Amino acid sequence: MPKLQELFMLTDKGYKDLKGAIAACTLTNFSLMLPFGVMMQVIMELIGPLTGGEISWNRMWLYFGLGIAVAGIVFLCHKNDYKKTYTTSYTQSESTRITLAEHIRKLPMSLFNSKDLSELTTNLMDDVATSEHVLSHIVPQLFANAISITVICAMMAIFDWRMALAMFITVPLAFFIILFSRRIYGKLHQKHMDAKLAASGQVQEYIEGIKVIRACNLDGEKFSALENALRTMMRLAVAMELGTGIFVTGAQVVLQAGIGLTVLLGTTLLTNGQIAFIPMIMFVMIVVRIYGPVLVELTLLPELFYFQIAIKRMRDLMAFQPMEGNAEKEIKQYNIAFEDVDFRYNDDGEQTISGMNVTIPSGGITALVGPSGSGKSTVSRLIARFWDTNKGTLTIGGIDVKTLDPEHLMSYMSFVFQDVVLFNDTIYNNIRIGNMDATPEEVMAAAKAACCDEFVQKLPVGYDTMLGENGSTLSGGERQRLSIARALLKDAPIVLLDEATASLDPENEALIQRAISTLIEGKTVIVIAHRLRTITGAEKIIVLDKGRVAEQGTHQELIRQNGLYHKLFTIQQESLGWSVGA
Repeated sequence: MPKLQELFMLTDKGYKDLKGAIAACTLTNFSLMLPFGVMMQVIMELIGPLTGGEISWNRMWLYFGLGIAVAGIVFLCHKNDYKKTYTTSYTQSESTRITLAEHIRKLPMSLFNSKDLSELTTNLMDDVATSEHVLSHIVPQLFANAISITVICAMMAIFDWRMALAMFITVPLAFFIILFSRRIYGKLHQKHMDAKLAASGQVQEYIEGIKVIRACNLDGEKFSALENALRTMMRLAVAMELGTGIFVTGAQVVLQAGIGLTVLLGTTLLTNGQIAFIPMIMFVMIVVRIYGPVLVELTLLPELFYFQIAIKRMRDLMAFQPMEGNAEKEIKQYNIAFEDVDFRYNDDGEQTISGMNVTIPSGGITALVGPSGSGKSTVSRLIARFWDTNKGTLTIGGIDVKTLDPEHLMSYMSFVFQDVVLFNDTIYNNIRIGNMDATPEEVMAAAKAACCDEFVQKLPVGYDTMLGENGSTLSGGERQRLSIARALLKDAPIVLLDEATASLDPENEALIQRAISTLIEGKTVIVIAHRLRTITGAEKIIVLDKGRVAEQGTHQELIRQNGLYHKLFTIQQESLGWSVGA
């Protein structure tokens, strides 16, 4: 891979487009010298009478026509420049965002323990936006200016090497000042980026917890965590701009000293008879014209260093290894087995699952119960391969799940979680997510089976009703029923129910239990439940305690064992008679 392509994380097409953008910008720079050449001819014609000659109006009209033609050429070059530079950089940014998003989708869930939502959002939006701006406003122009300045310097040296040296000697000095300060830029930009991420996290937490904040009178100035994060970000932003401004201004002063140097040397040579008046004026006009784009590039060059931080963050994200596996292997049996399985969420964290040996039979209902933190949800996540086991083997139908592609494995599973995730789309499309190939009739049938049709028909536009962010316009029970409709439409052979009715009122609970009965018919079902009375009819109950299998059997068998399950069941039965005292 070419160094430039690797440096900017470009696709093959993006690298080809970048080379085209550099060529287009270089062509534009050279096209801007054409008006200068026409203007020099006009000036020479106008000062002809001062040297005893006359103005040729025929040539003046010719120069006028040339000027119009040159304006057209410059316009076409700028148009080509825009297409090759800006349009292609936007296309590259789209490709980069999609690549990052696809990569995130395939990463293990452990990534989301080490990176929060605001950081991933910054990777996808801010970092790629920085890349887009650098590739459209800085890199092509920087290379083009370097090429055009070098060529023009060589051409000017043919007329007078001393004047050419005076024109361009300050250019490398100005860029050296910027490059010398690169390490300082890097430290300031990194601190600002860290503060920006911290502030984004606090803003997200503030918005998500606004109900609690208002209920506890933490809003406004009393919510100090958000205020401190924003003030820190502001302070570091000012420090970054100040540090950048000092070096950029210094470089611009050094660069523009070249104008004075050119004028001084030109005047000296002119008075000594070593250069003619017209060539001297030409050098002065060229130096002013050449320095304009360079001054702009000096202003933008620090952003190139900031871009390196963004690139490093994107590289770090892409360095996370996605979960891979066979996407062709067919699962024919749906019994699930844990063999000596150990698991912990973090390398330095506590063991969540320890030495688990248990089987979940095919075609029946298996319940996972136990105290909070015993590992119930972790077991379901390992089955779904949201995480991989640290030790031991987890198989479905005798096939190790680590050997299966996660998305292929997902095609065999449906989920109904306690916390339902809905998208800001229509009810119809939220259900259809379960099976994007489903017909409208199949979607409606799933909705009716999940007891959704009753409340959907009461909405203004029925199934075309927009839900708002995460279904904010619906009640908890209605959202849960949509989740079940989605699972019904998928019609997967393995169903995972994680506290699906834990926080519902009796009316909604009855409706959802009826919908679940339809969902689990003939399936391998794993139920996680705190309400033990809801799983007394399960074919198998696995009791977990501190990540280990404490007991297993049917409800009656576990009651007779008089162990942990008996204790939990008895406590819940006693709590049913509890009421608020007068």
